[in-house]
Amino acid sequence: MDVELPLAFEITSYAVLIAIVIADLVLAYRRPHIPSTKESALWVTFYVVLALIFAVIMFFVGGAEHAGQFVAGWLTEYSLSIDNLFVFVIIMARFSVPRKYQQEVLMIGIILALIFRGIFIMLGAVVIEQFSAVFYLFGLFLVYTAFNQAFTSHDEEEDTENKIIGFLRKRIDITDDFDGAKIRTVIDGKKVFTPILIVIIALGTTDIVFALDSIPAIFGITQSPFIVFAANIFALMGLRQLYFLLGDLVDRLVYLKYGIAFILAFIGVKLFFHALHENELPFINGGEHVEWAPEIDTFTSLIVIVASMAVATIASLLKIRSDERKKPAVADKVEAPVESDDRPDAH
Repeated sequence: MDVELPLAFEITSYAVLIAIVIADLVLAYRRPHIPSTKESALWVTFYVVLALIFAVIMFFVGGAEHAGQFVAGWLTEYSLSIDNLFVFVIIMARFSVPRKYQQEVLMIGIILALIFRGIFIMLGAVVIEQFSAVFYLFGLFLVYTAFNQAFTSHDEEEDTENKIIGFLRKRIDITDDFDGAKIRTVIDGKKVFTPILIVIIALGTTDIVFALDSIPAIFGITQSPFIVFAANIFALMGLRQLYFLLGDLVDRLVYLKYGIAFILAFIGVKLFFHALHENELPFINGGEHVEWAPEIDTFTSLIVIVASMAVATIASLLKIRSDERKKPAVADKVEAPVESDDRPDAH
């Protein structure tokens, strides 16, 4: 479905969103600190409310369909961005990045994510315009990605990063110590790179992998490059603060990946049905549209996305609570004294 919004609205939105991102970037660099839980919660709430306000404005400017596409796309990208946090946590822990400087490093990672997703959005829009059958490929790719999401860990990303890191260490001088958030420092009069460079490259590699997943997913909800880009910006806004808000909890939301996998699989199937419905390939149904293929509407997609994330999150929280209840019982068993039987053997 072609989506047309007033050009003035799109230009104004781009300007405001870019200004907010720049302001957040400047704030992160001017005030390097460890955000408190309260501060992080307030910022995350602010960005979520901002996205909902934008959806309301879009409702009045472009109608319910446009607003629904934005909300569904935003929630999809937000869920994938939360999954991105899993890898961010691993990277920060592996390189022992001082918590005080993680804000700045995360902001760089988010800016890289915006750049890569912007590139993929433009490429995706061009490909869709020229070759509508690409939805077949998008659908199959998302189903494959959903399978990997559900049944594999992030070890593959880690292996790729390790190879890149090994390649870099062999060819450039990288110190083992941090110098604040500086990428380069001076040791014994010689300029060398700090581990921050490796961390940024690791984050960038991760961003590319997630951009490859997220862009086909949101194009399954809307074909408007504007809505796709706006949803991505809002999904990445507040991600830095969400990182500090969730903390170690991110790694404990064990069922979240299954919720995300279900969303990707659902959108993959939706894309495949859409491709059949609009089919022009001569070797499928003689090049004619496949009329029996259903078109899944935006609001059905929205319900599925919200329900999937809600079930996955609630199930994860229940498991966390269950595990915490079991810990004291296990500790009591370990610490309980073993009574010895000193009675003489009976014969």
